[in-house]
Amino acid sequence: MLHRNTTLLAAALVTCVTVAHAQAPAQAEVGPKVGEVAPDFTLPGATMGGLSKISLSKFKGQTVVIAFFPKARTSGCTAQMTGYRDQWATLFNGGKGIQVIGISMDADTTQMDWAQEAHLPMMFASDMKGEVGKLYGAYVDGRPVENRLLYVVGPDGKIAWTAKPFKPMVAESYSELGTEIKKVAGTK
Repeated sequence: MLHRNTTLLAAALVTCVTVAHAQAPAQAEVGPKVGEVAPDFTLPGATMGGLSKISLSKFKGQTVVIAFFPKARTSGCTAQMTGYRDQWATLFNGGKGIQVIGISMDADTTQMDWAQEAHLPMMFASDMKGEVGKLYGAYVDGRPVENRLLYVVGPDGKIAWTAKPFKPMVAESYSELGTEIKKVAGTK
């Protein structure tokens, strides 16, 4: 009898959660929208070559991919960044006229070590206080990581495309990103 009651209680809870979720209002879109000017930022940064400051305004006139991710060396983030690395030539024109900035709350030294170990060609920016994440809707109060959001910023400095969230384990995410970058950057 106890097993039957436990099973019924579990089924009732699943039903309640499912109904409540289905009736929950849609969340408002976070961060800047397509057509808006991308908020500028300067953060401590890293590449395979070392540490440096990274400013979005430095890349005006180029296409910039801003990829917020939760944490270096975790499975989803590693899949995302190695996916970018492995498709660097096709997705990002080998870095010619297209800049990629991965942003997380990791220290810049952690990002640099990861970039060197995994041979990641993109830049990384350290948003340890979540200040840039707040501007872009990636930061959530009380969490030590930022959400996985992606922005493509056109040469005019405006948001041209977003993926909220970017799904690193779905192959179509990369092909869709590549298609949108080609439209924005005017590459073939």
